[in-house]
Amino acid sequence: MFSPVSGAKTRVLIVDDSSFMRMAIRGILVKDPSLEVIGTASDGVEGVEKAIALKPDLITMDVEMPRMDGISALKQIMAKAPTKVLMVSTLTNEGAKATFEALDAGALDYIPKNVTDSSDAQNIFRDELLKKVREATRSHIIRPSSSLAMPRTTTMAAAPRAAVKTSKIHSKKITHVGIGASTGGPVALQEVISRIPMNFPYGIVVAIHMPKAFTGPYADRLNAKCSITVKEAVDGEPIKPGTILIAPGGMHTQVVRSGSGLVVKTAPTANYPQYVYIPSVDLMISSMAEATAGSMLGVVLTGMGNDGFKGMQLLKQKGGVTLVQDEATSTIYGMPKACVDGGVADEVLPLGQIGYEIGKFMG
Repeated sequence: MFSPVSGAKTRVLIVDDSSFMRMAIRGILVKDPSLEVIGTASDGVEGVEKAIALKPDLITMDVEMPRMDGISALKQIMAKAPTKVLMVSTLTNEGAKATFEALDAGALDYIPKNVTDSSDAQNIFRDELLKKVREATRSHIIRPSSSLAMPRTTTMAAAPRAAVKTSKIHSKKITHVGIGASTGGPVALQEVISRIPMNFPYGIVVAIHMPKAFTGPYADRLNAKCSITVKEAVDGEPIKPGTILIAPGGMHTQVVRSGSGLVVKTAPTANYPQYVYIPSVDLMISSMAEATAGSMLGVVLTGMGNDGFKGMQLLKQKGGVTLVQDEATSTIYGMPKACVDGGVADEVLPLGQIGYEIGKFMG
């Protein structure tokens, strides 16, 4: 219902109040023979009307618009004519906050808006737009879980009713947890950590593909919604029990041993040109596996590509524990699938069960 027929073009509706942006996005998309721009809209009201009338496969949606903003339009579209929506967001803290609200409301992903006179910036925007649109054609809409609005609590979350099986991963001891995600990850991670109690005895580090301006507001948002403490990591910061550190965007993060504990170390992307995705899940989990001598749980959630597979592979070689999200609950089953196909996943679980299973590692 949400995907174009195999071999057919993906039909795209562009919603943006800027005529420059509408032309820029159209100009990029029409050069791809697999895509067809079927219409444009200059505000949210027109966007909702055209979404209902034209039934596009995909919508690119600006956040800030007159008459009706992008988030309000998104909510109406998801209620009246559910469609895959990519938000076009400014690279600011306010833009980040609005983007996460849109993801909670059902947007599939976001595209950082950074179109200037710079040819480099234009090329980055073009490549990111095409990548996200192509990913969207292979994804499916995941309805947000009611647990995303859970209040802060000190108690252990109850096991989800739909738990498909009892996990056997808890026979091994761990001292740390590393989590990686990409497309669909912001909402998925919120679902996972909303089920982890605040007295969880191990430190958690998360690498999720995000730009620099987004990881701080994202960490703040999670911290306000979940019982466990969440913050953006800074270089040299110790990893503490009961705290989740979000790897900062726009750079890479490693975990290294310092004295009797572990700390995070950030590095410019130029130091690790072999890693395409930023922050790299592979680099974070691999370094954490080395620093813990395998005494950790590695978790890979929804995302395009295979980032995380090499890290999980090294972790398995060192005797660690690995867990990945299943296909049915993944927005895009690329990263978890790479781990499953590569034989490095101890458990494959639905999203609603993952946080509960992590919480059971209570020492």
